[in-house]
Amino acid sequence: MEPIIQFIQSNQNLYVEELKTFLRIPSISTLPENKEDMKHCAAFVADKLQQAGMSRVEIFPTEGHPIVYGEWLGAPGKPTVLIYGHYDVQPVDPVELWNTPPFEPTIKGDNIFARGATDDKGQMFIHIKSVEAFFKVKGSLPLNIKFIIEGEEEIGSEHLEGFIQQHKDLLKCDAVLISDTSLYEAGLPTITYGLRGLAYMEVEVAGPGKDLHSGSFGGAVANPINVLAEIIAKLHDKKGRVTIPNFYDDVLPLSKEEKKNFELFNFSDKKFAKELGVQELAGESKFSTLERLWVRPTLDCNGIIGGFTGKGAKTVIASKASAKISMRLVPNQDPKKIAKSFTKYIKSLAPKSVKVIISNLHGAYPTLSPLTGKAVKAAAVSMEKAFNKKTVFMREGGSIPVVATFQRILKAPSVLMGFGLNSENLHSPNEHFSLTHFQLGIQSSAYFFEEYSK
Repeated sequence: MEPIIQFIQSNQNLYVEELKTFLRIPSISTLPENKEDMKHCAAFVADKLQQAGMSRVEIFPTEGHPIVYGEWLGAPGKPTVLIYGHYDVQPVDPVELWNTPPFEPTIKGDNIFARGATDDKGQMFIHIKSVEAFFKVKGSLPLNIKFIIEGEEEIGSEHLEGFIQQHKDLLKCDAVLISDTSLYEAGLPTITYGLRGLAYMEVEVAGPGKDLHSGSFGGAVANPINVLAEIIAKLHDKKGRVTIPNFYDDVLPLSKEEKKNFELFNFSDKKFAKELGVQELAGESKFSTLERLWVRPTLDCNGIIGGFTGKGAKTVIASKASAKISMRLVPNQDPKKIAKSFTKYIKSLAPKSVKVIISNLHGAYPTLSPLTGKAVKAAAVSMEKAFNKKTVFMREGGSIPVVATFQRILKAPSVLMGFGLNSENLHSPNEHFSLTHFQLGIQSSAYFFEEYSK
């Protein structure tokens, strides 16, 4: 492996220049005016896969943005790894808060600033360069590689699941490698092995057929805003537990091994509260903050709409009010089952004086990769070799729906080997990516190919 690592180290400046070219493409998937940029970006990714040594590269059109596929299957009898990533990025608004142009990559110290730098162009590009290093030095890979790089991750991956379902044979693999997560802290190799799922609901409470004068009608009719507030207030008890019946029935308890692993992080509640700008933390009692963030389900009201919200006063009883409510789910909770329980419970809380309409807006399944899995073990060893530090294992409070999709359709475990940091402003102005982590990421990827091939 030494010649490959040396090759990667000696070509770091070239890799950074290529990454800059990648980052200059304004591949904003949600904006119609960037449709041609999306095609340009897909072509760029395809070109880099060909240059890296893939024997087959194809751009698959969808009703949305293209999916780029690449493969090299020249290692019979060896495992096949499917590498997933995305080339689309978030919008840049508010652009006035950027210190440098979002699509003109700028290096400051150890960081490269640009939209998409850490989410996910920089992280995804790591594996393309790793593959290329093997071909440049050895002329082949120690295992079989497939790439699936999509252009709709930032808008919900609308066409990805259908593509995976239709191309199961094409995408067949032994493990999926994803770099779209974060390190626990700078310089600390981290494997994310669990993700929370999601059940996202909307509750609308409707009262009178039109807005009413609060003086003429107040006290005689139910106020939808008041009723909605009462319903939301009843969704938690005094101990911070969600009150939906059977909500916790399927929750997978934290193992002793995992609990012991969490203690290695030396997490500070006081420091975390200070970083968030709050006096003290809150949540479900009898659980640590890391447990509440990573392994316990939650319910949060994400927004409330209703009545008069302009400047000054308007004495009105609104005809309707609505709230967006999300529930982060953990293994083995089912978003469809939770959505049904939520709907039934909300209706039981609503008085007959109002009408309640409940919509299921979105769902995602939680995932958990066994720490004993061959791919996870190989990834941990690989990152340890590159970073020269022992790898830690963490869960993530957020959701990456495609991970569950790969597990469900391809029956393949996923390895979440991320190299970003949560502090790198992904989705915000001044997004950036550590060039040190970029370099160590390429080395980690190379070590992974070698380790997993064994």
